[in-house]
Amino acid sequence: MTTQAETREPEMGLTFEKVWAMFQESDRYMQKLSEKTDRMMQENAQQMRETDRKMRETNRVIQDVARQIKDTDRQLKKTDEQLGKLGNRFGELAEHLVAPNIVKKFNALGFHFDEISGLRQVIYDDKSGQKIAEFDIILENGESIVGVEVKSKPSNKDVKDHLRRLRILRLNKDKKNDRRKIHGALAGAIMTDSVKKAALKEGIYVITQTGDTVRIDVPDGFVPKTW
Repeated sequence: MTTQAETREPEMGLTFEKVWAMFQESDRYMQKLSEKTDRMMQENAQQMRETDRKMRETNRVIQDVARQIKDTDRQLKKTDEQLGKLGNRFGELAEHLVAPNIVKKFNALGFHFDEISGLRQVIYDDKSGQKIAEFDIILENGESIVGVEVKSKPSNKDVKDHLRRLRILRLNKDKKNDRRKIHGALAGAIMTDSVKKAALKEGIYVITQTGDTVRIDVPDGFVPKTW
């Protein structure tokens, strides 16, 4: 006699179909993973190529900028040379146009200069031998010295520089026991009112161009400073 327990069918575990389905699912997962990995690698490769392209472009820009800097540097050096030549030419112009008339103008103020004592006089430091001051024109007689600075268009800085220059001249003369009075003058083809006012305030004579000659402006109340 067969019992109920004996006739019950055993529960099914892993079957071939289930295992096969699992393998197929795993294969699909691996295929998707591989495709995703391939896309990521392709994207990374594209990014690397783009980064490399940008770096090459950046290097080209840097090289172009470097060449432009070199060209600018050459142009600046060339401009400095041209400005230096222009300055020398203006100095020559000062010697030929300002200097011949300046003696007569100062003599009219009672200085009694016979001639121009020096053009482009330089003062050197006793220890280092370096140039510490330079005057475009120097007028001298037995009693007085006038140091003249000539500029195309003087500035307020030129006034301060000339004051320093005159102090150096005073010290230089003191070392030689030269007690003559020293005065300063600033000449300009174009003289603004502010620069003129600043120079006169410091007791410096102002020399301006008028036609083919020059004029020394001596306003009422002006007291020339003596160094």
